[in-house]
Amino acid sequence: MAGSLSDKVIVVTGSTRGIGRAIAEACADAGATVVLSSRTAGAVRDAVSAFETCGRCCSGIAADVASAQDVQALYDHALATHGRIDAWVSNAGISLGYRPLDELSVSEIDDIVGINLLGSLYAMRLLVPYFREHGGQLLNMSGRGYRGEATPHTAAYAATKTAIASITKSVAEENEDCDRISVNALVPGMVLTDFYVDMKTSPRLVSTVGNWRLAMDAFGVPLETVGLEAVRVLSIPPGRETGRIYSLLRGTRLARGIALMSWYGMSGKMKK
Repeated sequence: MAGSLSDKVIVVTGSTRGIGRAIAEACADAGATVVLSSRTAGAVRDAVSAFETCGRCCSGIAADVASAQDVQALYDHALATHGRIDAWVSNAGISLGYRPLDELSVSEIDDIVGINLLGSLYAMRLLVPYFREHGGQLLNMSGRGYRGEATPHTAAYAATKTAIASITKSVAEENEDCDRISVNALVPGMVLTDFYVDMKTSPRLVSTVGNWRLAMDAFGVPLETVGLEAVRVLSIPPGRETGRIYSLLRGTRLARGIALMSWYGMSGKMKK
């Protein structure tokens, strides 16, 4: 069950659409003032306008989390505009498709690592000292591959999510002496956003692209569920739970998904 975030100031990166937007909306609806951000200034302006039209408290600034200077600017904006930060959700992330590693360009690999991993590291570097003094929560977004399992055709993306799980646990342990800070991660599972709908697919894998739709049917998590889970986690007082990896792909959803995928395989619907 989601809780209350009344009077909290929460920064959510990559929050003008998709999972980040759902998290930001859920936090605002739970009483928080939300700082919105993305790489595109126009998208931020539109999101802020939409939030304000719905009576949600927010501000926004364009920021590319792959840039340490932009992360600093986002941090400075939140403090200058709202006077404090109570939680920071490092949501911004990209995958650049369902493709073998050798089809990715150097610049694409740099983008995946910069946005998915360095963005979280830059934020943690700034927020850990602040939260140790004032109290607060860091919530990183992990994902497919976070346990270190093989994830063919999304290898670079999954490597960053493995790293996110590792740094979350490591930084939490580095700060276990402080009862005012929590460092956790959330694995949202498969959520139907443009992350999957517009996914670039290798010509070598075109015959299997329909497998993603079957996997979404089996394991799909509604956007609103992700937002409510983020609110639930952020409602836990700082320091009470830290170093946790919360996954929405568990319990009956996971069991149902495994059963469906097994049936799809046996029935020939899954392509190889």
